[in-house]
Amino acid sequence: MTERAILTIRRGALHLTREAYERFFKDLDNVVLLRDGNDLVVLPVRHRAAGGYVIKIRTGAGDRAVVASDFFRDNGIEDSVEMTLPAAWDDDRAALVVRHVFADN
Repeated sequence: MTERAILTIRRGALHLTREAYERFFKDLDNVVLLRDGNDLVVLPVRHRAAGGYVIKIRTGAGDRAVVASDFFRDNGIEDSVEMTLPAAWDDDRAALVVRHVFADN
């Protein structure tokens, strides 16, 4: 894992700064969120038809949000929770990974 970013989970959405979006997901409209053990894996989606969660512009500065309250609730993170988390790009997974987000079940 090399390139890093700070992500926030707030009110059921994953928030990315403009810089993080441009570095990892530039010109993309969707991402797939996966749980891998206790890690959150954010995979870029190259084609809209492939599905995933929509990346929405949140601020005039270009910050983005991925509304995924169903995904987070299904994985034990309620809408009232706010978390600021370090993420890193993982070349092996071709994804942005946030380690140890989810509690052990």
